[in-house]
Amino acid sequence: MAQGMRFGLVCSRFNEFITSSLLQGAKDALFRLGVTEQDILEVMVPGALEIPQAVRALAQTGYCDAIVALGAVIRGDTAHFDVVVNQSASGLSAVESEYSVIVANAILTTDTIEQAIDRSGAKAGNKGYEAAMVAVEMVDLFRKIRAYGKLD
Repeated sequence: MAQGMRFGLVCSRFNEFITSSLLQGAKDALFRLGVTEQDILEVMVPGALEIPQAVRALAQTGYCDAIVALGAVIRGDTAHFDVVVNQSASGLSAVESEYSVIVANAILTTDTIEQAIDRSGAKAGNKGYEAAMVAVEMVDLFRKIRAYGKLD
């Protein structure tokens, strides 16, 4: 289904014990759908605030049919959580709008480490896997719409 599609995976190193599972989940989903390793561009960034910058850089190249953002922001004792969550989400939305590129957001925003673990491959599934599946579905949808001349 996804053969010939190209994807960017932008992953945060911060909370790597969580994000590495999200990244692996995203790659597993893409491989299961026929994407080759050559059609996946993996980019690592320091933290969630840097994800939109890297997504923008990838969008500017025009290489990717879709980009998956992978990160984990876990609430701490300060308001920094709110800043990171809001800025990363709005940054991804801005790139999506400006470049008309599909951006699947798998930046976890949790209150506890346990919730993050659950969402990166435990009880609540793997949100990286799910985001990659969304990205493939949206690329397929956009291709069908473009084929009808409704979007471009």
